[in-house]
Amino acid sequence: DLETTGGFGQENKITEIAIVITDGVNILDEYQSLVNPERGIPSFITGLTGINDSMVANKPKFYEIAKEVFKMLEGCVFVAHNVGFDAGVLKAEYESLGGEFNPKRLCTVRMSRATFEGHKSYSLGNICETLGIELKDRHRAMGDAKATALLFHKIVSNNPNIIEESLHARSKEATLPPYVNKAD
Repeated sequence: DLETTGGFGQENKITEIAIVITDGVNILDEYQSLVNPERGIPSFITGLTGINDSMVANKPKFYEIAKEVFKMLEGCVFVAHNVGFDAGVLKAEYESLGGEFNPKRLCTVRMSRATFEGHKSYSLGNICETLGIELKDRHRAMGDAKATALLFHKIVSNNPNIIEESLHARSKEATLPPYVNKAD
């Protein structure tokens, strides 16, 4: 999960990143860092996330953690709640450094809709509350990332074929890393 300065495209910069590595059943590893976005954080974003300019002033800039983040994500399927947003921001960050970021992706919003039909809202807060998933530190990267991982676990346990059904060749998501069992 990412927290950002808001905005679109190159204007949207990362203020916090959290990575939770899971095999679909257990959490295997975690990473978290505040990030200096090299620009001011709008007050409405600070109001939402609690992250302000002074909190990130002496934190690493994205280029300083880019290799470490890439190594953690390499070979993984990128799973996020509204995956297009998070993957798009990371892609823009890597492109600004002359790199590339285009992982296989799964969206827990789409997967939740397919697995738990009939809810009025599939926002992370609402679906976690409905399913009894603890969501600590809402709108902070690690709180949202852990809740998304637990939601992913619940989706997979309730709909064992969802990963295979959600990964398809047209989206370049036809295969999974070797440690993820499609049957789980």
